[in-house]
Amino acid sequence: MASKASPSCRLIFCLLISAAVLRPGLGWYTVNSAYGDTITMPCRLDVPQSLMFGKWKYEKPDGSPVFIAFRSSTKKSVQYDDVPEYKDRLSLSENYTLSISNAKISDEKRFVCMLVTEDNVFEAPTVVKVFKQPSTPEIVNKAPFLETEQLKKLGECISKDSYPDGNITWYRNGKVLQPVEGVVVIIFKKEMDPVTQLYTMTSSLEYKTTKADIQMPFACSVIYYGPTGQKTLQSEQAVFDIYYPTEQVTMQVLPPKTAIKEGDNITLKCLGNGNPPPEEFMFYLPGQPEGIRSSNTYTLTDVRRNATGDYKCSLIDKKSMIASTAITVHYLDLSLSPSGEVTKQIGDTLPVSCTTSASRNATVVWMKDNIRLRSSPSFSSLHYQDAGNYVCETALQEVEGLKKRESLTLIVEGKPQIKMTKKTDPSGLSKTIICHVEGFPKPAIQWTITGSGSVINQAKESPYVNGRYYSKIIISPEENVTLTCTAENQLERTVNSLNVSAISIPEHDEADERSDENREKVNDQAKLIVGIVVGLLLAALVAGVVYWLYMKKSKTASKHVNKDLGNMEENKKLEENNHKTEA
Repeated sequence: MASKASPSCRLIFCLLISAAVLRPGLGWYTVNSAYGDTITMPCRLDVPQSLMFGKWKYEKPDGSPVFIAFRSSTKKSVQYDDVPEYKDRLSLSENYTLSISNAKISDEKRFVCMLVTEDNVFEAPTVVKVFKQPSTPEIVNKAPFLETEQLKKLGECISKDSYPDGNITWYRNGKVLQPVEGVVVIIFKKEMDPVTQLYTMTSSLEYKTTKADIQMPFACSVIYYGPTGQKTLQSEQAVFDIYYPTEQVTMQVLPPKTAIKEGDNITLKCLGNGNPPPEEFMFYLPGQPEGIRSSNTYTLTDVRRNATGDYKCSLIDKKSMIASTAITVHYLDLSLSPSGEVTKQIGDTLPVSCTTSASRNATVVWMKDNIRLRSSPSFSSLHYQDAGNYVCETALQEVEGLKKRESLTLIVEGKPQIKMTKKTDPSGLSKTIICHVEGFPKPAIQWTITGSGSVINQAKESPYVNGRYYSKIIISPEENVTLTCTAENQLERTVNSLNVSAISIPEHDEADERSDENREKVNDQAKLIVGIVVGLLLAALVAGVVYWLYMKKSKTASKHVNKDLGNMEENKKLEENNHKTEA
């Protein structure tokens, strides 16, 4: 158990120490320790057999000793002297190795291990060095911006709590900055805390920047000494905003478009390549010699075609530095004649024109009832199928969104036209009577039997297409009847009648009405038949001529034959007369 040394013992130690000798061959021995670590100092002396005790001391700057630890070789007890700065920090092992915990800067001393025998005192000195790693360097008081061609303080690099003191180095883009008069000015200073004896190093940098320093990183480092030698700590990099004057002006049109059309809103934006960029500019519009002072943007709303031209902008204080851009405002005009709702009579003529005027070549497309037409409509004689909703649409393909369209709603009216047909069923048990009606607005059809005036309601109607449809009834009359078909619309009332014989009386069937499509097929077939007939007639004509020539020759031959036959008859009669005479 450790205890304090008595005054009598101290007296003995003093007498012995006065006779102490330094062991030959033991020079200076240095122990390096990090701040806050445990300092371990071996005695470095061979323990003699006649050892009485061992003791440690340190020397004050004036050379006077201060004893701090004692250990007896016989009692194996340890005693620590009453030294406040080492209270509860010392440990002395059996081999007389001294350990000091929580190393401090004040522990940098010359310590001596003493081994005492009955007739001698041996000493082994140890020098303690304590090192404290500084804090990571940091760039503080940084300039908010730097201006080209001006020497300005960039900032300060600071590193704290170092022992011994260190040195600070500045870097630009990883390369060491060396002092250059008027360009790079470095001022270094260090301060020691009187209580902790730790150093704080500060280095300020004044720097004359250029545009080459844009986005260039600056950093600093501290070089210090530790227990194992020289070391370096790096700061974080710092990038500074570099101010420089505008050297060029450019102009933009917003929003960016490939083409501008009438009705658009456009914004002119003027930019200077300086930093910070200019906030105000002069804008010059086509035909206006006086500029307009504005921020870096100027907006034109609902532009028209007369806004086409060159637009310019310049700096407020340097009007010779100017930028320009050409703007073309595209336009498209469309005129349809006639337009809107137009009502015409069947057979009328209707000229239609769709004309365009545009900044570029425009495409024109015609639509009828949402179906694209191959060509522009032309009406020399209107038919019911010509009625519909026509749209003339034009566009500039190169200009997005520039389209125009006009519409024509054509109504073709006509008075009701009636044609009645009849057809006997192959079974002979019924007859189908059909009333074909043509007209617009759609005529209403009514059937009656002439004489009785009764209305027939069992009629079936076809769809109403292109101004035509039909109504048909099927009857089995026991006697001759007359059927009347009445068609009526807003224009006129038309009546037509048809006599129908009793079912028992055969009669000629009338051909049924055909649809337009069937008409076309029939027309095509008729043309084919006419062609065949004409061919046959020509062939017959040729055959007739040949036959006539043949008959002409045949008559001549016949006369000769008849003459010969007459001679034969005369000869026969003569022979008969001769026989009668002989008898």
